[in-house]
Amino acid sequence: MDPDNEVESFFRLGNEKEEERKRLKRPPSSYGSMKTDSEEMEEEEEECEEEVAEACPSPVATAQPVSADHDETGSSDLEDHSEDDVEDMDEFLVADSPEPPEPVELDDEMQTDECQPGKLHPEQDLPHIFKSIQSMLTGLTREELYHFKMRFYQWEPSITLQQLMDGDILDFVDRIIEILALIRFHLKQYLIRKHQVIREGVVRAGKQNFLENVYVEPQISTCGYGGVDNFHEFRSQPPTLHQIPSPDTFVGVNNLFRLQKENGQRVRTVVTTGIAGIGMSVSVGKVSLDWAELRANKDLQFIIKLSFHSLWYLRNRNLPPLQKMSIMEVLEYYHPELKNMKFLEEEDCKFLIIMDSYDCYQAPLDWEHAPVINDNHTPAHPDVLIVNIIRGTVLRGARVWILGRRAAVSQIPSKFIDVVTEIQGFSDAMKDEYLSKRFHEAGLASNIVAHYKRLPSLVMLCRQPFVCWMVATVFERCFRYLGYGVHPPRLTPFYVNVMTVQMNRRLQFYQGKAENELKWSSDDKELLTKMGKMAFKMLERKTSVFFEDDLKEYGLKLTEVTVFSGLCTELPNAASDSRRTFCFIHFTFQEFMAALYVFIMFRTDAKNVLVSGLLHLPNIFTSKDQTKSAVGLVHCALDRTFTTPLGVYDMFLRFLCGLLSPHCHHEQLGGFLFSHHAPKVGGLDEVQQLLEKKIQNGPEDRVENLKECLREMTQEDE
Repeated sequence: MDPDNEVESFFRLGNEKEEERKRLKRPPSSYGSMKTDSEEMEEEEEECEEEVAEACPSPVATAQPVSADHDETGSSDLEDHSEDDVEDMDEFLVADSPEPPEPVELDDEMQTDECQPGKLHPEQDLPHIFKSIQSMLTGLTREELYHFKMRFYQWEPSITLQQLMDGDILDFVDRIIEILALIRFHLKQYLIRKHQVIREGVVRAGKQNFLENVYVEPQISTCGYGGVDNFHEFRSQPPTLHQIPSPDTFVGVNNLFRLQKENGQRVRTVVTTGIAGIGMSVSVGKVSLDWAELRANKDLQFIIKLSFHSLWYLRNRNLPPLQKMSIMEVLEYYHPELKNMKFLEEEDCKFLIIMDSYDCYQAPLDWEHAPVINDNHTPAHPDVLIVNIIRGTVLRGARVWILGRRAAVSQIPSKFIDVVTEIQGFSDAMKDEYLSKRFHEAGLASNIVAHYKRLPSLVMLCRQPFVCWMVATVFERCFRYLGYGVHPPRLTPFYVNVMTVQMNRRLQFYQGKAENELKWSSDDKELLTKMGKMAFKMLERKTSVFFEDDLKEYGLKLTEVTVFSGLCTELPNAASDSRRTFCFIHFTFQEFMAALYVFIMFRTDAKNVLVSGLLHLPNIFTSKDQTKSAVGLVHCALDRTFTTPLGVYDMFLRFLCGLLSPHCHHEQLGGFLFSHHAPKVGGLDEVQQLLEKKIQNGPEDRVENLKECLREMTQEDE
């Protein structure tokens, strides 16, 4: 039949079926642009009109106009059409549009910044969804379509029977799409609201930064060795040399679930670890935001965040002791939009569960004897739910991303983990990029980059994004003052700041303290003193690693030191006798903590612990009481430094002199480790004279460090 004659006859007035066809004529739809431009396809579509009319039950009334929510759920991939084109398309019922081909994605290719694989999942591409559902429904008979609607009504309680029966087949397709699209829309909006603005330090109105404006992706390795840098200003290597991952093991944060197991299959469970302040939380925000804004991992239908911190809170505060919840009830509790959502149980539903802050869940988990749960609706205790999520017996279709500090996540049995990755932090180029991106003023950014590079140890420390942020914040404030930047910055204040922030985070994250409750108790101060004593004894023994037995010797708890403090980490498989091995997050932190212990004993107990290591008192002291002065303390430290090889006590001496500065012990540590009303350390003039004398007469290889010691104690420009 000639196409023109067919169209003409289709609309001819007086036809005996005209009234029925007018009732079946679809109203204007937000999916009108699904029509193909091909003339041949147009002929096929017109021929299918009659089949659609027979398959659909007679509608009671014309469908309601498409709700405004569809504007929110429309696909960005829809083609642009003129108004005339849209009107033409609305005159035809597109009955059997061909499905677009499935996106092709090579399994062995990784994502790059320029082109992220993980093409848009078919179930996120609204034109594809529309055509697929439409194609399926138009092949049903009237009776089959009626039964399908009844089953859909039973399956989806949020829709009414009248909504289901009103309108034509395209309105029914709209209803189906709306349910799935709105769930995803709300999830995406939640992730955007949570991660679009990065929270750094104390939040100040108007001072927030968008994550995309300041984010620099850190190096992430699939071959972690503990994340401890070997650099030291004076030593060619620390007492225990740590392995460093090679660049060919690095993987992008959006590529973690493109990794493959040894058998070639995609990974299901990925664990990411790193030292405190290395950027795990920001990495979670980046992955979530990129997915929500369709920049990466488009093949994932959902990303759902379920942090261990939330599960711990639910376990201890919101959940009665005897009450149990299913995993779906837990998800609905934190994400109400997931209520009654059954998509997660479908075999082909591809979604990601992000479970960060593993170290916040402080209860021991029974990996061997916890009951096995095989469905998503069986109530169980949160401990049991966590074990079964990681086992893979609930949320079977999920990819699971677990993040936490190594000493905590190392307790997960390796048989449940497909790959362990470790965030290594910033390279030198990344540090400069991060500091430059934060400031619109090129001159200020250039000054800050040049200034922090004057201290090699600070450059090393800036591999932690958290320290990089601290450097940017401190120097931005300092460069407001005229004349700042003539002298290099002091090192000790940065180490004091890192320690203070980590101790405060310990109180917030693990003890649930509010920001206005961050007052250190006697137990908190004792913890630092004992950790400092252990660091000092390790320095004397010329070692940089410790074991569980060492912690017991100093009255320390394993989890408190290696997880909660943020100052230590676990080394994977470092000991030949299979003992768990630990160290400070950097060897200079061990030296700093040793100096802090010596200073605490000097200031609070008027005790010079360095005297016990001397075979005889220096000639300038006529009695042991004279060693309890500041000059006596520094003289004993100098004696130790000069009688040992270069690098053994040199950084220790610098930190000790830095702590003697009133800026450090009175202003920075006042109100935390020491009372605000405690007097400042006196006798610093004598210490200054001693250091100046040693600079004139000391060994040549120690002179530069002695100048740094003097500057750490006397410089007052921060």
